[in-house]
Amino acid sequence: MNWIKENKFLAGLIGGTLVAVVLLYLLGSRGGAKYDEAKEAFDTAAAEAAQSERLALYPNQENLNAKKKAIDEYRENLKGLQQDFDKFRPEKIENTSPQEFTDLLVKADSETRAAFEQAGTTVPDAYFCGFERYKTELARSNATGILTYELGYVRQLMQELAKAGIDELKNVHRPALAEENGAQFQPGPNDVARAMPLEVTFSGSEESVRKFFTALTNPENGFVVVRSLRVSNSKRGVPPKAGDAKFDNPSKAAPAAGTAADLFSGGFVLPGEEEEAAPAEGDAAAENDATAADAPEETPAPSPEPESSDSSRILQQVLGSEDVQVFVRLDLMQFLAAKELP
Repeated sequence: MNWIKENKFLAGLIGGTLVAVVLLYLLGSRGGAKYDEAKEAFDTAAAEAAQSERLALYPNQENLNAKKKAIDEYRENLKGLQQDFDKFRPEKIENTSPQEFTDLLVKADSETRAAFEQAGTTVPDAYFCGFERYKTELARSNATGILTYELGYVRQLMQELAKAGIDELKNVHRPALAEENGAQFQPGPNDVARAMPLEVTFSGSEESVRKFFTALTNPENGFVVVRSLRVSNSKRGVPPKAGDAKFDNPSKAAPAAGTAADLFSGGFVLPGEEEEAAPAEGDAAAENDATAADAPEETPAPSPEPESSDSSRILQQVLGSEDVQVFVRLDLMQFLAAKELP
């Protein structure tokens, strides 16, 4: 204490120096920590940048030019696609009077009923091309245009069903469009077409079903999308019976014993085989004795294979002759105006 009193200046200088050293140390420590943090962030960013540079689409000038070229090609492809769908895009849909639409609907109903009657197809009494609502009321004036457009689709599909030769049309369900209930159809920003659903239930042979779905791919019938499909056999849980078989020659007599026809109870002649009359029992025995006495012993030659033919099948139509029940949900597509590409 005496020394400090005697050397106040020197003691103050030493104390100030110590305080300055401590402060410098603390500042240096904090700066070092910040430096370490900054260096760590820099190293992380440098590693990410190096990894990005190794990617295929790193934003350099070469990749930028390639990207622009790909976008230009994509734009041209979209233009071509829109042009391809022009044939499915109606030029103009105009509303008519409610009575004019009703007259068109009655005409379509008569034409399709006549087509079904000619094909021998049964239709329900309530059938009205799916527009049963307008049996007792008139359509709204602002809905007649789109309803006429949809009616053209439905009329064509009903005629294709008749051409296919289905056995029975069970139901046609057409959900109401927005315009029928006083609303307006509002397409989404990216919508290029409007879907008009239609549900059809019918039964028929496998061939008639195949013909109908083949007709759906015909561009003349418009653009139709099959959303869901259910096909079931009309004889669910019932195995086929022998009486279901349809043979070409059911009245042929049974061939000689030992032939393939003995495997079946009724007996019939396979295609390509010739049926020979069997000799009487006594004549056959005498002929066999005389021949056995004179003829030397020989190894019997193998019997020739029966000639095969594709003109008939033994089990023709035992399976696959049943009708099938079909439920299909379709979307009748109305393509909207072509969009201007950016």
